Amino acid sequence: MTTPDGRAPGFPEEPWLEALVAHALAEDVGSGDVTTETAVDPDAVAGGVIAARQTGVVCGLPVAAMIFDKVDPQVEFQCLVDDGARVDPGLPVARIDGPAASILTGERTALNILQYLSGIATLTSRYAAQVAGTPCRVLDTRKTLPGYRLLAKYAVRCGGGHNHRMGLHDRILLKDNHWAAREGSLAELVARGRRNHPDLAIEVEVDTLEQLRDVLPLEVEWVLLDNFPPERVAEAVAYRDAHDPAGWSTRLESSGNVDLETIRAHALAGADAASVGRLTHSVPALDLGLDFETRSGETTS
Repeated sequence: MTTPDGRAPGFPEEPWLEALVAHALAEDVGSGDVTTETAVDPDAVAGGVIAARQTGVVCGLPVAAMIFDKVDPQVEFQCLVDDGARVDPGLPVARIDGPAASILTGERTALNILQYLSGIATLTSRYAAQVAGTPCRVLDTRKTLPGYRLLAKYAVRCGGGHNHRMGLHDRILLKDNHWAAREGSLAELVARGRRNHPDLAIEVEVDTLEQLRDVLPLEVEWVLLDNFPPERVAEAVAYRDAHDPAGWSTRLESSGNVDLETIRAHALAGADAASVGRLTHSVPALDLGLDFETRSGETTS
């Protein structure tokens, strides 16, 4: 395997990633790639490039490299750009050389993950461009494919976004259903959270300005403004700025029905962040493809 490896800061390197790659290949290859066994000389070698077929932000090259290495360590995978790079149609993003059969066997699995993560990074970059020049951050959510969360959130960062909580373990987020099922007052819940998890931020979801007025004195780090239109976000920001407890800074997150057409209005209204579930739950793949050429007469021996 050749380098550079194309990893952007924060690339997840936990052992589960190796297991994910192994599972993805087992799912696709099963007992063997019977088409390649039928059509390709096992000694044939090939080379080619993975190239962009539309404009976007590439992400997932290190995972693609891991996939080809798992198929066959003789495959040489060289990243030609780093994760997070903006690409235009026709731009090569990686070079692949080695046994033709191995490249064909790993191609689809590698492209599936590469296109999916690049799609997340590309859509995130479009949202980030909409809030450029404002302090507002674009946040992801927990609406991710099971098993892919850390990769999806890595792709969000590659696209210029920021991560909300990684899971249920790293922030207390009291939403409307927690309000409905709660034991004790909201003030008691916040106090309990501070006592049991002093290192974690606390966020409370509100549906109305009246609820915001009740929450602000509790000095939580974040308030989630659920389905507030931009004009109501501006009212919430004005109230927060006028009534925030001395020395405290509660940040406001817009959430719900925030899209490319509305996110800038939320940012200009003063939202500190806007969370967008569609960054990861319904993102279109970025079109990337492997342009493959066999080299007649060459073998792997």
